[in-house]
Amino acid sequence: MIKFIGWPKIPRLENEKYLITEKIDGTNAAIIIDEEGNFGCQSRKRLLTPEDDNFGFAAWAYENKEALMSLGSGHHFGEWWGKGIQRGYDLPEKRFSLFNTRKWNNENPNLPACCHVVPIIEGPVDEALKELTTNGSKAAPGYMKAEGIIIFSYLAQALYKVIIDK
Repeated sequence: MIKFIGWPKIPRLENEKYLITEKIDGTNAAIIIDEEGNFGCQSRKRLLTPEDDNFGFAAWAYENKEALMSLGSGHHFGEWWGKGIQRGYDLPEKRFSLFNTRKWNNENPNLPACCHVVPIIEGPVDEALKELTTNGSKAAPGYMKAEGIIIFSYLAQALYKVIIDK
């Protein structure tokens, strides 16, 4: 028996909504807190411990465990960046910036003081790129060699990156 399969409705591109954030040049990291309150860390490719670390992220996370527990259960992805990692951004320290800007904004009382959030850049893609090339990094004001942007498409539920110097 043959079965009908309809063609999906195609959204109009001009109605597309994006969330644009600064792409920070560091190393991918995540804080893991399971439902039972167990705590851990990971990089993009593996679990981390203070003894088997990635640029000191796990050591930092375990030193800040009490504050980081306020993130609640889940995998909390972000960028570990700053001194000694990739561009360094002329910072004297390393920082952890969370990616989920919808959840972790400055109004969220559970955002630990030891964490940052990747900056949102308002406007269309071309204006966001111009903002970073003209004014430098929003994550590290004064640093003029921003890496690029991350674009989240609400319609596609997908992420895209644009690197400035490529």
